[in-house]
Amino acid sequence: MHTLYDSDTYSVTHMLANAVAADATKERAGGPAVQVLLVPALARHGFEIVDKRSGKEVYLDGSWAELFQRHISAWQEKTPTQEEVEETLEQYAELAQNPVLVH
Repeated sequence: MHTLYDSDTYSVTHMLANAVAADATKERAGGPAVQVLLVPALARHGFEIVDKRSGKEVYLDGSWAELFQRHISAWQEKTPTQEEVEETLEQYAELAQNPVLVH
């Protein structure tokens, strides 16, 4: 999990599905216990955008995350103004329906 952007209006966090998972011990019948790595069944990354004004968040994954990743890549090539970033985030924040309960 990496915070990519944080202002008075918006917060953007990149959620990494391929992060190292916790180890677990699995008992084998008739043999010693073995260490196994617990890996998510569907390893997908995504972005959480929080609209601090409305107290709502939207989670982008799949094709939405890919589209948002293109915006980030473009921003890395040409540094946008804060106003340009906020205008883009405002468009995504219109999708926000989930209230932020604990953040």
